[in-house]
Amino acid sequence: MNLELAGKTALVTGSTAGIGLAIATRLASEGAAVIVNGRSEERVSKAIIASGAVHGLVADLASEEGLRQCIERFPKVDILVNNLGIFEAKPFADISDADWHRFFETNVLSGVRLCRHYLGPMLEQNWGRIVFISSESGLQIPTEMIHYGMSKTAQLAVSRGLAETTAGTAVTVNAVLPGPTKSEGVTAFVEQMAKEGGQGRDAFEKEFFQTVRPTSILQRFITPDEIAAVVTFVCSPLAAAINGTSLRADGGVVRSIA
Repeated sequence: MNLELAGKTALVTGSTAGIGLAIATRLASEGAAVIVNGRSEERVSKAIIASGAVHGLVADLASEEGLRQCIERFPKVDILVNNLGIFEAKPFADISDADWHRFFETNVLSGVRLCRHYLGPMLEQNWGRIVFISSESGLQIPTEMIHYGMSKTAQLAVSRGLAETTAGTAVTVNAVLPGPTKSEGVTAFVEQMAKEGGQGRDAFEKEFFQTVRPTSILQRFITPDEIAAVVTFVCSPLAAAINGTSLRADGGVVRSIA
């Protein structure tokens, strides 16, 4: 299927590995001029080669300085994928004020700042795509990382609110909610937990979906490319009717039909 993305410029934040890299690769394969982003020159250079991206942006987009660097180099994009994000498992009583601020700044404000700049030009040209990479954890807040769940719920609110401002235009704003995904960070987390529990990786994954995410219909970790396929379609002109929506690509973890 031709997703009609040739000639579109796409910025994918936090795209040197995992879901972000997979999205960048998919968009590039559809002909988009992709900008990959990370905080390390080495990782960004590797991501450009791996994804087929046209540009690399070495900047911490969780900071105002990183935003300034970004918009100076790329004052206008057609597609913005707000993928930058962090996660960690931590008991609620141990989550400090600094942790709450860090998660909000990285997972929420990074996208807010970029949208504040890029949405206006999209509306002026009457075409654009903004996608927030949220999580099923934004709907089912995990007790082991409440601060993460909070940030993912906030993304849904921002995404829907911004979509309302695009009424009557060819600009769309949506959120995609992956379920447990085999990203770089999750893979490291799983390997650590399996080692601590004296289990093999496969045995840990099976137990994880039996006890931690038992509602999963897929009963395995989703691959980054499976998420990227959904995101790339949402970015396409063919997805014009999808706006203001939270699209679940969660493997059936969320037990809801709405």
